[in-house]
Amino acid sequence: MGTMMWLTQWDWDPSLLLGTAAVIAGYLYAIGPLRIRYRLGPGVPMRRALAFFLGVDVIFFALFSPLDAVGDSYLFAAHMAQHLLLSLVGPPLMLLGLPAWLLQPLLRHRTTSTIGKGLTHPVVAAALFTANVWLWHAPPLYELTLVNEQVHILCHLLYIATGLLFWWPLLSPLQEGWPPLSLGGKLAYLFFSDMPMVLLGAGLTFSPPLYPYYQHVPRIFGLSVATDQQLGGLLMWIVGSIYFIVLASIFFLRWMLEQEEQQRRAEHAGAGELESRKAITPK
Repeated sequence: MGTMMWLTQWDWDPSLLLGTAAVIAGYLYAIGPLRIRYRLGPGVPMRRALAFFLGVDVIFFALFSPLDAVGDSYLFAAHMAQHLLLSLVGPPLMLLGLPAWLLQPLLRHRTTSTIGKGLTHPVVAAALFTANVWLWHAPPLYELTLVNEQVHILCHLLYIATGLLFWWPLLSPLQEGWPPLSLGGKLAYLFFSDMPMVLLGAGLTFSPPLYPYYQHVPRIFGLSVATDQQLGGLLMWIVGSIYFIVLASIFFLRWMLEQEEQQRRAEHAGAGELESRKAITPK
C-alpha cells in the first residue's frame, strides 16, 4: 500500500499547477524583460535565481506530492513535515532569490511602506508566525482542515505567508525601509522564535493522541496513532531546533569571516600608512 501510494497519489489540481507556473513566469519576467525595459537594476546572479526556483519547488513538492495525501488521510507526521517545508524551507529560499530593486518600489508608496514595515518588524513577524503555527494545531481547527478543503487551502497559504514574514528580519534583501537584523539580533531572533516551537513540539510528543480523525483511518507504515503524533512532535521539536541551530551557526560563521576581513583590511591600511610616513620622513 505504501509503495503504490507514493506512485499514484499525486495532486494534479490545475490551480496548483497554474499557480506555480505563474509564480515562476512572473519571476522570470521581472528579472529579465521588465528589468531591462525599465532599467530597474543589475542582473540577478544565477545562484540567487536558483534559490528562488528551489524555494518554489519545495513548496510545490509539499503540496503536489503524495506527502499531501498521506498527511490528509493517514499520518499526522506527514502533515507536520509538509508544514515545515511550507514555512521553514520554501520561504527563506524564495527570499534569497529576490533582488532589492524588485522590492524597492513598495517603499515609495506610504501605505505599502508603512504596512510592510509593520508586518516585517521582528516582534510582529515572529508573533504572527508563532500564532499561526499554534492556531492550526488546535485540535478543532486542525481537524477542520482535514474535512474542509477551503479551510485547508487557507491554512497552507497562511503557512507560506507567515513563513515569508518570519524570515524577512533574517534575510531581507533591502538595507533600508525593511532591513534585516544585525548579527546579534538574528541570533536572538532565532533563539526566542524557537522556544514556542519547542514547547509545541514537546507538547505533541508527550500528549496522548489529540486528533480523533487519525483514530478512524487506516494505519500505514506500522505507525500507531500515538507513535504517529510523537513522530510529528519530534519533527517540530528536534528537527526544527537543529535547523535553527545550523542557521545560527552559519550567521555566526559569516560574522566571524567578516570581522577577520575587516581586521585584515585595517592592518593592511595601517601598514600602508606606516610605509608612507617612512618614505616622507627625512633621514
